[in-house]
Amino acid sequence: MVSSPKSKNKILIFGATGYLGKYMVKASVSAGHPTFVYARPAVESDHSNPSKLQLHRQFESMGVTIFQGELDEHEKLVSALQQVDVVISTLAVPQHLDQLKIIKAMEEAGTIKRFVPSEFGNEVDRVSGLPPFEALLENKRKIRRATEAAGICYTYVSANAFSAYFIDYLLHPHIQRDEVIIYGTGHAKGRMMKRSYMPEDEIIKLYETLPFPENIAVAILHNIFIKGDQMSFELTEDDLEASKLYPDHVYTSVDKLLDICLSAPPKPKLAAFA
Repeated sequence: MVSSPKSKNKILIFGATGYLGKYMVKASVSAGHPTFVYARPAVESDHSNPSKLQLHRQFESMGVTIFQGELDEHEKLVSALQQVDVVISTLAVPQHLDQLKIIKAMEEAGTIKRFVPSEFGNEVDRVSGLPPFEALLENKRKIRRATEAAGICYTYVSANAFSAYFIDYLLHPHIQRDEVIIYGTGHAKGRMMKRSYMPEDEIIKLYETLPFPENIAVAILHNIFIKGDQMSFELTEDDLEASKLYPDHVYTSVDKLLDICLSAPPKPKLAAFA
Protein backbone atom coordinates (compact mmCIF):
# COMPACT_ATOMS: atom_id res chain seq x y z
CA MET A 1 0.00 0.00 0.00
CA VAL A 2 1.36 3.44 -0.93
CA SER A 3 1.35 5.89 1.97
CA SER A 4 0.15 9.45 1.61
CA PRO A 5 2.68 12.29 1.40
CA LYS A 6 1.73 13.39 4.92
CA SER A 7 2.90 10.06 6.35
CA LYS A 8 6.23 9.95 4.51
CA ASN A 9 9.22 9.74 6.82
CA LYS A 10 11.75 12.54 6.70
CA ILE A 11 15.10 11.02 5.73
CA LEU A 12 18.54 12.40 6.59
CA ILE A 13 21.52 11.05 4.64
CA PHE A 14 25.18 11.20 5.66
CA GLY A 15 27.84 10.67 3.00
CA ALA A 16 25.48 11.92 0.32
CA THR A 17 28.20 13.15 -2.05
CA GLY A 18 29.93 9.76 -2.21
CA TYR A 19 29.52 6.94 -4.73
CA LEU A 20 26.58 5.27 -2.97
CA GLY A 21 25.23 8.37 -1.26
CA LYS A 22 24.21 10.06 -4.52
CA TYR A 23 21.95 7.12 -5.33
CA MET A 24 20.43 7.17 -1.84
CA VAL A 25 19.49 10.83 -2.18
CA LYS A 26 17.90 10.32 -5.60
CA ALA A 27 16.03 7.21 -4.44
CA SER A 28 14.70 9.00 -1.35
CA VAL A 29 13.46 11.94 -3.40
CA SER A 30 11.92 9.73 -6.09
CA ALA A 31 10.05 7.79 -3.38
CA GLY A 32 8.50 11.05 -2.21
CA HIS A 33 10.30 11.36 1.11
CA PRO A 34 11.25 14.80 2.42
CA THR A 35 15.02 14.41 2.04
CA PHE A 36 17.82 16.04 4.00
CA VAL A 37 21.60 15.86 3.70
CA TYR A 38 24.21 16.54 6.37
CA ALA A 39 27.50 17.45 4.71
CA ARG A 40 30.63 19.50 5.03
CA PRO A 41 30.24 23.00 3.57
CA ALA A 42 30.86 23.20 -0.17
CA VAL A 43 32.18 26.60 -1.23
CA GLU A 44 33.15 28.21 -4.53
CA SER A 45 36.77 28.63 -3.40
CA ASP A 46 37.26 24.87 -2.90
CA HIS A 47 38.88 24.06 -6.23
CA SER A 48 40.02 20.66 -4.97
CA ASN A 49 36.51 19.20 -5.24
CA PRO A 50 34.29 21.21 -7.60
CA SER A 51 31.99 18.22 -8.14
CA LYS A 52 30.88 18.43 -4.50
CA LEU A 53 29.54 21.96 -4.98
CA GLN A 54 27.82 20.85 -8.17
CA LEU A 55 26.20 17.96 -6.31
CA HIS A 56 24.95 20.28 -3.58
CA ARG A 57 23.34 22.48 -6.22
CA GLN A 58 21.82 19.44 -7.90
CA PHE A 59 20.42 18.22 -4.58
CA GLU A 60 18.90 21.62 -3.86
CA SER A 61 17.28 21.70 -7.32
CA MET A 62 15.64 18.37 -6.39
CA GLY A 63 14.17 19.91 -3.23
CA VAL A 64 16.72 18.46 -0.83
CA THR A 65 17.51 20.40 2.34
CA ILE A 66 21.23 20.53 3.13
CA PHE A 67 22.51 20.91 6.66
CA GLN A 68 26.12 22.09 6.46
CA GLY A 69 28.37 21.03 9.28
CA GLU A 70 31.08 18.72 10.57
CA LEU A 71 30.50 15.47 12.44
CA ASP A 72 32.41 16.99 15.38
CA GLU A 73 29.77 19.72 15.74
CA HIS A 74 27.54 17.88 18.20
CA GLU A 75 24.91 20.59 18.66
CA LYS A 76 24.49 20.98 14.89
CA LEU A 77 24.09 17.23 14.58
CA VAL A 78 21.43 17.08 17.29
CA SER A 79 19.54 20.01 15.77
CA ALA A 80 19.50 18.36 12.34
CA LEU A 81 18.46 14.99 13.75
CA GLN A 82 15.56 16.48 15.68
CA GLN A 83 14.00 17.48 12.35
CA VAL A 84 13.96 13.99 10.77
CA ASP A 85 12.66 10.46 11.32
CA VAL A 86 15.13 8.14 9.58
CA VAL A 87 18.91 8.33 9.25
CA ILE A 88 20.84 6.61 6.45
CA SER A 89 24.63 6.65 6.55
CA THR A 90 26.74 5.97 3.46
CA LEU A 91 29.98 7.28 4.95
CA ALA A 92 33.12 5.85 3.37
CA VAL A 93 35.34 3.28 5.09
CA PRO A 94 37.76 5.82 6.65
CA GLN A 95 34.78 7.49 8.36
CA HIS A 96 32.97 4.41 9.64
CA LEU A 97 33.87 4.99 13.29
CA ASP A 98 32.73 8.63 12.97
CA GLN A 99 29.24 7.14 13.04
CA LEU A 100 29.71 6.83 16.80
CA LYS A 101 29.26 10.62 16.88
CA ILE A 102 26.02 10.29 14.94
CA ILE A 103 24.77 7.60 17.31
CA LYS A 104 25.55 9.77 20.35
CA ALA A 105 23.66 12.67 18.75
CA MET A 106 20.71 10.42 17.87
CA GLU A 107 20.48 9.34 21.50
CA GLU A 108 20.24 12.96 22.57
CA ALA A 109 17.81 13.94 19.82
CA GLY A 110 15.42 11.15 20.77
CA THR A 111 13.43 11.44 17.55
CA ILE A 112 14.95 8.84 15.25
CA LYS A 113 12.66 5.97 14.25
CA ARG A 114 15.32 3.99 12.38
CA PHE A 115 19.05 4.09 11.64
CA VAL A 116 20.67 2.46 8.61
CA PRO A 117 24.44 2.52 9.24
CA SER A 118 27.03 2.43 6.47
CA GLU A 119 27.31 -1.28 5.68
CA PHE A 120 26.15 -2.46 2.24
CA GLY A 121 28.74 -5.24 2.10
CA ASN A 122 29.26 -8.56 3.91
CA GLU A 123 27.06 -9.74 6.79
CA VAL A 124 29.74 -8.75 9.29
CA ASP A 125 28.49 -10.75 12.27
CA ARG A 126 28.71 -14.03 10.37
CA VAL A 127 31.91 -13.74 8.34
CA SER A 128 35.61 -13.09 8.86
CA GLY A 129 38.49 -12.10 6.61
CA LEU A 130 42.21 -11.63 6.24
CA PRO A 131 43.59 -9.03 8.71
CA PRO A 132 43.15 -5.82 6.66
CA PHE A 133 39.56 -6.74 5.72
CA GLU A 134 38.84 -8.10 9.20
CA ALA A 135 39.74 -4.68 10.66
CA LEU A 136 37.13 -3.10 8.38
CA LEU A 137 34.54 -5.68 9.41
CA GLU A 138 35.32 -5.10 13.09
CA ASN A 139 34.67 -1.36 12.74
CA LYS A 140 31.25 -2.16 11.31
CA ARG A 141 30.58 -4.52 14.22
CA LYS A 142 31.46 -1.71 16.66
CA ILE A 143 28.86 0.51 15.01
CA ARG A 144 26.28 -2.27 15.24
CA ARG A 145 26.93 -2.86 18.93
CA ALA A 146 26.84 0.88 19.70
CA THR A 147 23.54 1.24 17.83
CA GLU A 148 22.01 -1.66 19.75
CA ALA A 149 23.34 -0.39 23.09
CA ALA A 150 21.76 3.01 22.41
CA GLY A 151 18.37 1.37 21.91
CA ILE A 152 17.99 2.81 18.41
CA CYS A 153 15.86 0.86 15.92
CA TYR A 154 18.04 -0.21 13.04
CA THR A 155 18.29 -1.99 9.70
CA TYR A 156 21.58 -3.52 8.62
CA VAL A 157 21.79 -3.80 4.83
CA SER A 158 24.14 -6.57 3.69
CA ALA A 159 24.37 -6.13 -0.06
CA ASN A 160 27.45 -8.34 -0.46
CA ALA A 161 29.09 -7.42 -3.78
CA PHE A 162 27.29 -4.75 -5.83
CA SER A 163 27.20 -6.17 -9.35
CA ALA A 164 27.84 -2.90 -11.19
CA TYR A 165 30.83 -2.06 -8.99
CA PHE A 166 32.47 -5.48 -9.10
CA ILE A 167 31.89 -6.09 -12.80
CA ASP A 168 33.70 -2.83 -13.41
CA TYR A 169 36.43 -3.63 -10.85
CA LEU A 170 37.10 -7.18 -12.02
CA LEU A 171 36.56 -6.95 -15.77
CA HIS A 172 37.64 -3.36 -16.45
CA PRO A 173 35.20 -3.05 -19.39
CA HIS A 174 36.59 0.39 -20.24
CA ILE A 175 39.92 -1.25 -21.16
CA GLN A 176 40.36 -3.37 -24.28
CA ARG A 177 42.11 -6.56 -23.19
CA ASP A 178 42.61 -10.17 -24.25
CA GLU A 179 43.48 -11.60 -20.83
CA VAL A 180 41.66 -11.56 -17.51
CA ILE A 181 42.62 -12.71 -14.00
CA ILE A 182 40.41 -15.41 -12.48
CA TYR A 183 40.40 -15.23 -8.66
CA GLY A 184 40.22 -18.71 -7.21
CA THR A 185 38.86 -21.34 -9.63
CA GLY A 186 35.69 -21.24 -11.69
CA HIS A 187 34.08 -21.41 -15.07
CA ALA A 188 33.09 -18.14 -16.73
CA LYS A 189 30.35 -17.99 -19.37
CA GLY A 190 31.10 -16.37 -22.70
CA ARG A 191 33.83 -16.58 -25.27
CA MET A 192 37.06 -18.23 -24.25
CA MET A 193 39.91 -15.95 -23.24
CA LYS A 194 43.39 -16.60 -21.97
CA ARG A 195 43.01 -17.17 -18.24
CA SER A 196 45.51 -16.37 -15.54
CA TYR A 197 44.50 -18.18 -12.33
CA MET A 198 45.47 -16.82 -8.95
CA PRO A 199 45.18 -19.55 -6.26
CA GLU A 200 44.73 -18.84 -2.57
CA ASP A 201 48.41 -18.99 -1.61
CA GLU A 202 49.25 -16.38 -4.24
CA ILE A 203 46.41 -14.11 -3.12
CA ILE A 204 47.61 -14.34 0.50
CA LYS A 205 51.17 -13.62 -0.59
CA LEU A 206 49.94 -10.62 -2.56
CA TYR A 207 48.00 -9.14 0.37
CA GLU A 208 51.03 -9.68 2.65
CA THR A 209 53.33 -7.79 0.29
CA LEU A 210 51.02 -4.88 -0.56
CA PRO A 211 50.99 -1.85 1.75
CA PHE A 212 47.88 -0.69 3.60
CA PRO A 213 45.28 0.22 2.36
CA GLU A 214 46.01 -1.40 -1.02
CA ASN A 215 45.88 -4.84 0.60
CA ILE A 216 42.24 -4.40 1.70
CA ALA A 217 40.90 -4.93 -1.83
CA VAL A 218 42.88 -8.17 -2.14
CA ALA A 219 41.57 -9.36 1.24
CA ILE A 220 38.00 -8.67 0.09
CA LEU A 221 38.52 -10.69 -3.09
CA HIS A 222 39.88 -13.55 -0.95
CA ASN A 223 36.79 -13.41 1.24
CA ILE A 224 34.40 -13.50 -1.74
CA PHE A 225 36.06 -15.87 -4.19
CA ILE A 226 38.15 -18.16 -1.97
CA LYS A 227 36.22 -18.39 1.30
CA GLY A 228 32.79 -17.85 -0.26
CA ASP A 229 31.70 -16.06 2.91
CA GLN A 230 28.85 -14.17 1.26
CA MET A 231 26.96 -17.43 0.73
CA SER A 232 28.19 -19.35 3.77
CA PHE A 233 25.23 -18.94 6.13
CA GLU A 234 21.49 -19.43 6.34
CA LEU A 235 19.04 -16.59 6.85
CA THR A 236 17.19 -16.49 10.18
CA GLU A 237 13.84 -15.09 11.29
CA ASP A 238 15.59 -11.77 11.92
CA ASP A 239 16.73 -11.50 8.28
CA LEU A 240 14.83 -10.29 5.22
CA GLU A 241 15.90 -11.09 1.67
CA ALA A 242 15.57 -7.97 -0.50
CA SER A 243 13.88 -9.62 -3.50
CA LYS A 244 11.12 -10.87 -1.18
CA LEU A 245 10.91 -7.55 0.63
CA TYR A 246 10.39 -5.72 -2.68
CA PRO A 247 8.87 -8.35 -5.02
CA ASP A 248 7.72 -5.77 -7.60
CA HIS A 249 11.14 -4.21 -8.08
CA VAL A 250 12.81 -5.04 -11.37
CA TYR A 251 16.43 -5.95 -10.61
CA THR A 252 19.25 -5.63 -13.12
CA SER A 253 20.77 -9.04 -13.88
CA VAL A 254 24.49 -9.63 -14.34
CA ASP A 255 23.80 -10.46 -18.01
CA LYS A 256 22.11 -7.09 -18.45
CA LEU A 257 24.99 -5.30 -16.74
CA LEU A 258 27.44 -7.02 -19.07
CA ASP A 259 25.39 -5.82 -22.04
CA ILE A 260 25.54 -2.29 -20.62
CA CYS A 261 29.32 -2.60 -20.24
CA LEU A 262 29.63 -3.56 -23.89
CA SER A 263 27.58 -0.63 -25.17
CA ALA A 264 28.52 2.05 -22.63
CA PRO A 265 31.44 1.05 -20.34
CA PRO A 266 31.16 2.83 -16.95
CA LYS A 267 33.80 5.21 -15.72
CA PRO A 268 36.40 3.53 -13.46
CA LYS A 269 35.72 3.81 -9.73
CA LEU A 270 37.31 2.51 -6.55
CA ALA A 271 36.09 2.51 -2.98
CA ALA A 272 38.04 4.65 -0.52
CA PHE A 273 39.67 2.51 2.18
CA ALA A 274 41.81 5.14 3.88
